[in-house]
Amino acid sequence: MGETAEVPVPDGAEHVVARLRRHGRALVLPAVLLIAVAGVTAYAVPWLEDGWPSLAAIVAGSLVVVLGSLLPYLGWLSSRTTITTRRVIVRRGLFVRVRRELWHRSGYDVQVTRSWLQRMSGSGDVRLETGHEVAVVIRDVPKPLEVQAALHELMAGAHALGGPAVGPAARPAAFTTAEALPWNGR
Repeated sequence: MGETAEVPVPDGAEHVVARLRRHGRALVLPAVLLIAVAGVTAYAVPWLEDGWPSLAAIVAGSLVVVLGSLLPYLGWLSSRTTITTRRVIVRRGLFVRVRRELWHRSGYDVQVTRSWLQRMSGSGDVRLETGHEVAVVIRDVPKPLEVQAALHELMAGAHALGGPAVGPAARPAAFTTAEALPWNGR
């Protein structure tokens, strides 16, 4: 769920390589809950007496939908990682926004962790450790091995040139083809 920069940029300018979100699998249970609550509520309300019992069923169903479906969806939307030619920017938080940045030139260790469910769906956790701060974890990102390879290339480019390479030719090899990008679209 992201986009890539295709427009040439002047030397020294920073451009977006990829925008990442958690795998869409995180929204399966909230969607199932929404469908189940809507079905149960629609079935139960006509059988209940008019007045407070039917109103209570509608309010309870609405509360379950807001807490179990809407909040997880908004939480998923509010977390994004942006990889640029100079840095990694991680934004998280629904009510309290947290933003962290890691510069490629400062260097960091990139580690990929994948559970059996993540391996089945082609996702994984990418952990970035600088050694100085708390590690940044990009959770459940699609195609984590390609993200890891791209981050290594961006870091190497930043160190070899004394700064990041720029322009479309500077895009890491892992991001060269459109079909290789799991985050095409938004």
